[in-house]
Order: sequence, then structure tokens, then C-alpha cells
Amino acid sequence: MSELRGRRGFTLIEMIIVFTMIGILVGLALPQFKNAAKKARESTLKEDLTVLRKLIDQYFTDKSKYPASLQALVDEKYLRKIPVDPITGRPDWVEVREEPSLDDLLEPGYQAGITEVHSASELKGMDGTFYNTW
Repeated sequence: MSELRGRRGFTLIEMIIVFTMIGILVGLALPQFKNAAKKARESTLKEDLTVLRKLIDQYFTDKSKYPASLQALVDEKYLRKIPVDPITGRPDWVEVREEPSLDDLLEPGYQAGITEVHSASELKGMDGTFYNTW
């Protein structure tokens, strides 16, 4: 009976080894988790930019002119609402306007439409390029 009483539990060395192994596993997993979240935001940004650009092109195909803004896409029912930029957390896209021709400028009430959108973020992506150049 006294032999069993002395053998219960773990030794200090066994506990240190287990905690060390847990620490190593957490240390390996944490950077992967941080990169996964950033990679997911970047993937969402790329998808949102692709969809917005396709809608701008579709608007041009349908109406023979570019939309005045992203809000025009919402007003004309091409888009339910302006998506949130996953990097900035706000729907603050940078709208790139078309270069008007001389004929366009002579037309009364002419308003240059948007041909391109970019993220408003000033940060760099995982590939080293700025989000606002994507």
C-alpha cells in the first residue's frame, strides 16, 4: 500500500517536459494563425475588387457610360450595398475617374464616371505591394 501512495502523480521533470512541448506547439501555431487572418482579408479584398470592377464594366455595357460613383451602382440595383473594405473596415473605396475626351467636355451636363476602384488603405500586403495599387 505504501508503494502505491508514493507513485501517484507526475514528477517535476515530466511536468516540465509536457509544458515545454505545449509551449513549442503554441509557438508554432500562433504565427500561422496571424497570417491566416491577414491572408483571408487580402483574399476578400481581391474578390471585392473583382466584383466591383465587373459591375462597373456591366454598367458601361448596359448604359454606354460609366457610373458616376459606386453609389450609382447601388441606386441602379447593380449592387445591394457598397461593400466594406476588409483592410480599412469601412466602405471607403478610392474611385478612379475616366479621362474625358474633348467631345465629352463639350457635352452639357457631362460628368466623368468611374472606371476603376482601389482600396483606401495605405498599408502593404503580404506580397509587399500596397493595397491601394491592387
